[in-house]
Amino acid sequence: MKRFIHRLLSALCLLASLWLIQGCDMIDYHPYDVRISGQTDVNATNIARIEANCQGKTTIRFVTMGDTQRWYDATRDFVSHLNQRDDVDFVIHGGDMSDFGVTDEFLWQRDIMNRLRVPYVALLGNHDCIATGEETFRKVFGNPNFSFIAGGIKFVCLNTNALEFDYSRPVPDFQFMADEMTHRREEFDRTIVCMHIPPFDGEFNNNVAHVFERYVVEYPGLQFCTAAHVHRQQIKDFFDDGTLYYMSDCIDHRNYYLFTITPEGYTYEVVYF
Repeated sequence: MKRFIHRLLSALCLLASLWLIQGCDMIDYHPYDVRISGQTDVNATNIARIEANCQGKTTIRFVTMGDTQRWYDATRDFVSHLNQRDDVDFVIHGGDMSDFGVTDEFLWQRDIMNRLRVPYVALLGNHDCIATGEETFRKVFGNPNFSFIAGGIKFVCLNTNALEFDYSRPVPDFQFMADEMTHRREEFDRTIVCMHIPPFDGEFNNNVAHVFERYVVEYPGLQFCTAAHVHRQQIKDFFDDGTLYYMSDCIDHRNYYLFTITPEGYTYEVVYF
């Protein structure tokens, strides 16, 4: 019996060694281990596409949506629906791709969104900041503060998830906001500011909410602001200064905003799918 047990243990050890050597691709790493497979720097790649496609255009159409965490089927349906349209230039995902900041959540959402026929960019949401989520977001999508220009309009995309950083970093980053007022100034005459958390939400740094708005309204030709997070359609003038904030619904409710920008102004509609 002892000899049998010894041989059995030896065989199991050998099998384990072979599995480790030959089957490393089957190892399931810790869910917060930031090992990225597939495409990285998604935003930078798609921004290049957006700017090239929209160069010289006087009319652009774009979609805002967000909060796709855990709703993978609805996100796939959104992609399938939008791929049937031929009148949209790009998509802005307003943040919260993940629910728990797990690495695979970002990769699954990226792979679904990558099936879009048009380019998209993704903002950082508060759920995306959990655990190692911000690190994963930076690797997969890029810097949480970024901008791009489409059809003479600058889109300033901001990290406004102040609570997630325990106010240990400048969120929102006023230096970034100030720099974007003049960066590539000759290329734009209008501005749209995008974020995940809107002002006066509990996760926004409301100690500086009015300072934030002072910066926002200084942008050339400010059109409006976009946000997500609230999981419902909402349009609000938070500061009673004429600046409208369009908050996107969660994707589970299967709708999105479609904005059309022309030299005369803009229009929007809520589209259900």
